[in-house]
Amino acid sequence: MPRFLAVYTMKPEDLASFRNMPKAEQDAVDAVGVAQWKAWEERNAALIVDRGGMVGKTTRVTKDGVAAARNPFCGYLVVEAETAEAAAQLFRDHPHLTVFPGDGVDIMPFVT
Repeated sequence: MPRFLAVYTMKPEDLASFRNMPKAEQDAVDAVGVAQWKAWEERNAALIVDRGGMVGKTTRVTKDGVAAARNPFCGYLVVEAETAEAAAQLFRDHPHLTVFPGDGVDIMPFVT
């Protein structure tokens, strides 16, 4: 079955707004979101190839050297699905979008 990389994205300003909330409010969102995230993973366990994880600050390597960089990536997951559309449908109700301040999930097929 085809595999797809799902990259969680979040705008830096949305993360900053979340982090500026009182700690009690952040904890309340986390309590709801983590439980829903776990439930989402359990519902889709048969299609998850690699649970991936959340990621931090970016370091970019180019022919000119190594430097700090910015991008909207905040995590990833690898899933199996018949098509990119089917993979995308898995994330329609994902708590990254419905509870946390995530702004998207980019779905990309593995081609090699």
